[in-house]
Amino acid sequence: MAVTEEQVLEALKDVYDPEIPYNIVDLGLVYDVKIDEGNVSIQMTLTFAGCGMGPYMANTARERVMELDDVEDANVEMVF
Repeated sequence: MAVTEEQVLEALKDVYDPEIPYNIVDLGLVYDVKIDEGNVSIQMTLTFAGCGMGPYMANTARERVMELDDVEDANVEMVF
């Protein structure tokens, strides 16, 4: 069974901005999720433009999504 956007968003709720005790979904940082045959593309932003935790959050988001069944690859793009 193919992974769904709802499953991806639920997984991303485990990713927190280390400086704020809220997950990236509830903070509204995830702008778009696209799924194409097991390949997941995520567009997200940061809480502020100069946030030094961007690479950490993007990597954590990718790792969390890769744990889902039927996900072959995940890509996180930071947009502002």
